[in-house]
Amino acid sequence: MFNKVSYRRGVVEGSIIYTLGRLGALITPAFFPGWLFILAPLLFLTLQFLIAPLWATRRLQSTKRERLSKRLWLLGPRLAAICFAIDVVISLTMGLAIFTFTGIQQGPALYRFFISGPNHLSLLDFGLYELRSIALLLALHTLTVICTRLSQGGFLRFTMPAGGNRVTL
Repeated sequence: MFNKVSYRRGVVEGSIIYTLGRLGALITPAFFPGWLFILAPLLFLTLQFLIAPLWATRRLQSTKRERLSKRLWLLGPRLAAICFAIDVVISLTMGLAIFTFTGIQQGPALYRFFISGPNHLSLLDFGLYELRSIALLLALHTLTVICTRLSQGGFLRFTMPAGGNRVTL
């Protein structure tokens, strides 16, 4: 009952989870008190790169014999492309994600393109940031979708030893 949603709804739910993680990554880690200083940014990164594709894959309805069909092979890259578009919009309008514990939020990229000084952001730096972001999204989302789907379908099960006393792992 829990895993019976359409492909479209799975993609939408994964995109929403990614957006929540990306918005959380805008918060400067120094804002969080005590032990949350480490835990909160890790939670936001996990939501962006692991939980979103895992959730989308686990929720899809499929036939019993379907292992990795074409639609599931394309789920990772499709979800990565949608999440990349969300990332570009958030980066331009709200700010770049903070991936380090010492980083601080410096404002939206559109604003930083036109200012001078230490907070200036060049188009080359922004392009490299987004290139790194799309590479990470594409790799992790595709890998997570494939591994989740294979583990869900029983593909990773095997029987040993061959003979009378078989154990299925």
